[in-house]
Amino acid sequence: MKAITVTDRAAGVAGVKLEERPAPHAAENDVVVEVRAAGFTPGELEWPATWTDRAGRDRAPSIPGHELAGVVTALGYGTTGLTLGQRVFGFADWARDGTLAEYVSVEARNLAPLPADIDFVTAASLPISGLTAWQGLFEHGHLQVGQTVLVNGVAGGVGTVVAQLAREAGASVIGVGRDAHRERAFEAGAHRFVDSDGDWAELAGGVDLVFDVIGGELGDRSVAHLREGGRLVTIVAPPQVQRSDVTAVFFVVEPDRSQLVELARRVRDGRLRTFVGDVVPLDDAAAAFSARAGGRGKTIVRVGAEG
Repeated sequence: MKAITVTDRAAGVAGVKLEERPAPHAAENDVVVEVRAAGFTPGELEWPATWTDRAGRDRAPSIPGHELAGVVTALGYGTTGLTLGQRVFGFADWARDGTLAEYVSVEARNLAPLPADIDFVTAASLPISGLTAWQGLFEHGHLQVGQTVLVNGVAGGVGTVVAQLAREAGASVIGVGRDAHRERAFEAGAHRFVDSDGDWAELAGGVDLVFDVIGGELGDRSVAHLREGGRLVTIVAPPQVQRSDVTAVFFVVEPDRSQLVELARRVRDGRLRTFVGDVVPLDDAAAAFSARAGGRGKTIVRVGAEG
């Protein structure tokens, strides 16, 4: 099969290439999926799991990419809940070969059925951003109706989903980003927009939950505007918060079939959308790793036919 591979961590995006790799097989509780569309994060070339397995052993050359949508072509021993020929979407394990390939082997529990009226490109843009937003808001942020949520990086893949889910849940949403991202913030459902380089005085003590995907000085600045008893949820790094009257949570997104089903239901109902930017063929995916979306939306790799 054709696949995008990375072989040298020091080479970065220069070491990303298209080559022939053996097709995967379905181990116990796995399925093999014929990939129709896949998502990736350029930063994953810096993740340890891209280069080593769970035992710490070198696994290069490895296949990057973790989000996928496609069709089940093989079932491993003990696999339940999915069938041959079924349309599915979800994400692959961090420490296994990923989705920028014609086929990928994935734990069945990491996938959910994909309704026929959601196209593969849309589905491939949803799993990581959608699950990150869902888990950050509801499992770690304990969002309640009527609360105020501040979303750092509101124009990005995660931020746009956070804004939509928080608004639907009855929260007041403040989007934070560069001024160029103002329109995207309101498209995603933010009630208010704050320029990350501007004056935040109006926010003082008025935020119940900060959802931070940026970190650094911006994350620190956001904490100052939390109400007493407020929460910071971040996916960047374990936070060093100086306030004793707020709670800070760092988490890594986990696969969850039931949550994927809920996200797909919202897409079908028109309550949730993803912002897709460039859609490139697998043959051009190596170049896409070094490109920057510039706020246009998430880059998706199309693999094979759309049908």
